[in-house]
Amino acid sequence: MKSLFTRTLIMFSFLLVIAHPSFASGDPANAVLSGTVTDAKTGKPLAGAVIYLHEAKTGTVADANGAYKTPPVPEGKYLVEVSFEGYASVLETVTLAGNTVKNYSLKETFIENEAVTVTGVASATKVRQSAQPVSIVKKSDLMQTSATNVIDAISKIVPGVSGLSTGPAISKPVIRGLGYNRVVTVHDGVRQEGQQWGDEHGIEIDEYSVQKIEVLKGPASLFYGSDAMAGVVHLITNVPVEQGTIKGNVMGTFNGNNAMYGASANLAGHLNNGFNWNIYGTSKSAGDYQNKYDGKVLNSRFYEKNFGGYIGINKSWGYSHLLVSNFNQHIGVVEGTRDSVSGKFITYPETSFAHEATQAELDSRGMMTPYQHVQHFKIASDNNFSFGRDRLAVNIGYQRNQRREFGDPSAPNTPDLHFDLQTVNYNLQYSFAEKAGWKTSIGVTGMYQQNRNLAEEVLIPEYNQFDIGAFVYTKKSINDNLTLSGGLRADTRSVNGKSFSDAGIVKFTGFDKSFGNISGSIGLGYTVSDAVTLKLNLARGFRAPSVSELASNGAHEGTNRYEFGDNNLKTETSFQADAGLEVNTQHFGLMVNAFYNNIRNYIFYGKLESVNGGDSLVNVNGEDLSAFKFRQAAATLVGFEVKFDLHPHPLDWLHFENTFSMVAGHFNQSFDGSNKLPFVPSPKLETELRADFKKAGKDLRNLYFKFEMDNVATQNRIFTAYGTETPTEGYTIFNFGAGTEVMSKGKALFGINLSLNNIFDAAYQNHLSRLKYTDVTVITGRIGVFNMGRNFSVKVNVPLSWKIK
Repeated sequence: MKSLFTRTLIMFSFLLVIAHPSFASGDPANAVLSGTVTDAKTGKPLAGAVIYLHEAKTGTVADANGAYKTPPVPEGKYLVEVSFEGYASVLETVTLAGNTVKNYSLKETFIENEAVTVTGVASATKVRQSAQPVSIVKKSDLMQTSATNVIDAISKIVPGVSGLSTGPAISKPVIRGLGYNRVVTVHDGVRQEGQQWGDEHGIEIDEYSVQKIEVLKGPASLFYGSDAMAGVVHLITNVPVEQGTIKGNVMGTFNGNNAMYGASANLAGHLNNGFNWNIYGTSKSAGDYQNKYDGKVLNSRFYEKNFGGYIGINKSWGYSHLLVSNFNQHIGVVEGTRDSVSGKFITYPETSFAHEATQAELDSRGMMTPYQHVQHFKIASDNNFSFGRDRLAVNIGYQRNQRREFGDPSAPNTPDLHFDLQTVNYNLQYSFAEKAGWKTSIGVTGMYQQNRNLAEEVLIPEYNQFDIGAFVYTKKSINDNLTLSGGLRADTRSVNGKSFSDAGIVKFTGFDKSFGNISGSIGLGYTVSDAVTLKLNLARGFRAPSVSELASNGAHEGTNRYEFGDNNLKTETSFQADAGLEVNTQHFGLMVNAFYNNIRNYIFYGKLESVNGGDSLVNVNGEDLSAFKFRQAAATLVGFEVKFDLHPHPLDWLHFENTFSMVAGHFNQSFDGSNKLPFVPSPKLETELRADFKKAGKDLRNLYFKFEMDNVATQNRIFTAYGTETPTEGYTIFNFGAGTEVMSKGKALFGINLSLNNIFDAAYQNHLSRLKYTDVTVITGRIGVFNMGRNFSVKVNVPLSWKIK
């Protein structure tokens, strides 16, 4: 299926291009934006300023005189972004017809208040005009943040976002207390599908390749259908560089705690004839991490090798890009079993090979059971065509996720579980030209999915699934200050589960289920002044039950439970209200977002009772496991996020930034004496004192120093029913970071970022760490494995850049 679909997709992209009316007849009515970019104070030209047209995914660079001229694009309205290092970007919507001349004057600044989002909207939109809260994470933010995976990095940067982790390499996004299949991860516009229902299943995206991240908090079912109840994490890798340039970088990283080293390189170009591309490759390897209580945590090692990129053509009729990525990761699974006398970790526990871990095993990087091998291949065609001033977006992608889980030390290369998930995603969207301030889009999106089991053990049945949804979205710009937006969507999902028998015993009964729903949103963004923005949004989201919830029948790794699905589960639906305030002045910035979320038919698992009373037990390989079955109840979540950044003028280089986030969730009834929602993150306060110097002499640029305090409160609002959760003590850790770019003759030779996390080597457990539920250390009485201790990291990045004549 993979090779056939790949060939079909390439041919599909080619046919779309040649079928467009302008291909045979030449360019349609063209428009060009030209002018100059200068310093607002001195009037001097800003050579190298970037002018980017977001809807066309193209742009150009100002020359030595500050003059610029964009490539030809179809006539119409565009969101134009003009940016230059150390200056406040200009964002404005410009109507282009013929040769349009616009001159821009940029002001120097130490803060950047303007940004653009493409997530949860029909076309590129100013973040200030988005009715829902959207956070933008830039590449520079990721470079200055020390984390072992991209989700952990986001959780440090974006308030309201956490990571449900199983060691350093596995982290799943949790937005405002909701995770798993309630958050949609998108990669370059394609919805990522990779067994996200599993506790130990990450997101399968290469973190070094990511250029920008957009996080939308709140229901986004209007554009993404089922599962986007909590929000969307959109990771963007392939961004066309400006026409007439070739850019790239070579980067090396090192983490001292687990001796992790990584390397990556990419090269992107955009020729003057419109042909553009990007190619990247990365490698990462880590040993076992350590902390002062556990020492080295056996089997927390991992390594990965990834590659990807795209090729495309940008012309006056639009653009067509073909994207490819291949993720390949091996991950050790921490069991945390210890010897009752010595307290040392046990290698191969509960097997005939069991023994105390040797120092050589703790120092090794080689995979030992249990471990996973995850491969995720994706190819997608991203197309946008102009029809007069209307636009048609056509996107189709294929992805294959193969997850092998190895657990038998006597056969370490034979998988016990092997999921083979193949998905075809499609998205057609027609955007009408703006009329009288109205900008409307209609579309159809969905996917076809099939999962096969290719190993002896089976946890979920093989299945086929088909989703389709149609939506209409409109945005009304009443004036320059007030924007109303909203829309409606209808979805249907069909799931066909396959029957399966093991040794003559029926394990899965075949089933056919259909789920449908109506979702939508309405919101406004009101710019009171240049400094103040108000937002309000009301949205309905939904989530159809996953196949694991409908039909699982097996032992869930690392949870000491046996799970049964329920074919009678209903669709989850939510109603959420969001309100936000943003203030940006010369001296400080303030962001406040609050939300209320009511969910009907929230799915969770509850313990089964035996017909004779007491717990129902299932014997698996000689071990009795408690039996659980998925059930549903109404639930409510409320919470808020606050961010305050003090940067007093004239000390513009000084920043004192504080972010606080909290969420509380409860069921509308009690179970086993508890009504709190499970796996809700602890309240968190993050404080950062930072010094930024755009220039530090002639040889250094973007010099910074920062000191951080992460204060995480005790979490005792937990779901105690059925032994699901235990309280987690609060903790405070301190971090330090510094970095700069080294210059020569006005060009950056290399950049370096240093950080020291957990300076005082505090021993702590994050409430959303699954490792806190591993075995008790008998000699100390401590439960579970603790998070990473003190960690020094360094990143060195060498930028590459050429101009094409």
